[in-house]
Amino acid sequence: MPVLEQTPESRGRCSPAGERSGRGRFILTKLRESFKLKRTLLFLFVGVASAMLGALPAASQVNPEAAAGPAQAAPYKYEVYVGAAYSRLRQVPVSYSGLLGGKAMVGRDFGKYFQLMASGDYYKVGLGHSYLPNPGNPYIYTFLVGPAVHATLYENLSGVFFAELGAEHTGNEHETPNLSFAGGFGGGLGYSLNHRIGLQLTADRVAASFSLPNNNAQQGYSTNRTWNARATFGVVYKF
Repeated sequence: MPVLEQTPESRGRCSPAGERSGRGRFILTKLRESFKLKRTLLFLFVGVASAMLGALPAASQVNPEAAAGPAQAAPYKYEVYVGAAYSRLRQVPVSYSGLLGGKAMVGRDFGKYFQLMASGDYYKVGLGHSYLPNPGNPYIYTFLVGPAVHATLYENLSGVFFAELGAEHTGNEHETPNLSFAGGFGGGLGYSLNHRIGLQLTADRVAASFSLPNNNAQQGYSTNRTWNARATFGVVYKF
């Protein structure tokens, strides 16, 4: 059987089927390389997104402490208040209209809003009714305890409402009795300078029952209930 000799021209030419097969292998190789590149980019994107999502909880835990300011209350349970005070003097009919003095208070917080408070007041300096020839030398002191409710109103500004019950004494007026049960209610505003120190303005009305001056047994030591409006301004310290 005769053998056909391949000429240089016939060796340089490729059949159509071989040409198509080589082109297919080239395209398949490029597709595989493109797929590997896309898969690598996808894994990189997923890794970066996971790292960012994992960092969010840690940032949310750190930011409140980093942004802590005076308006954020610290976990103190006790507070002490000291300030100047004023009280009307309705239980002494012919005397000053009111007395200046001071007030001290100790409070114990129970939770975020509730407080138990105990206060003492002393009033001695007379004001008003300067036309009286002899207004006397009266003084008042009270000791009251009761519950209070307080809350933050806006940033460093807070409000408080309280009720109180205790005793009140009126001196130097020859009243019998000169000691009476007393009780009342009031409220006020506070402003925090920092976590521990603040300013407070409060007002209340306190009722008590005293006899008229120079009352005696023949008159039955009858008492007359009066309401005194009072106000105080001072400094609060929390610990």
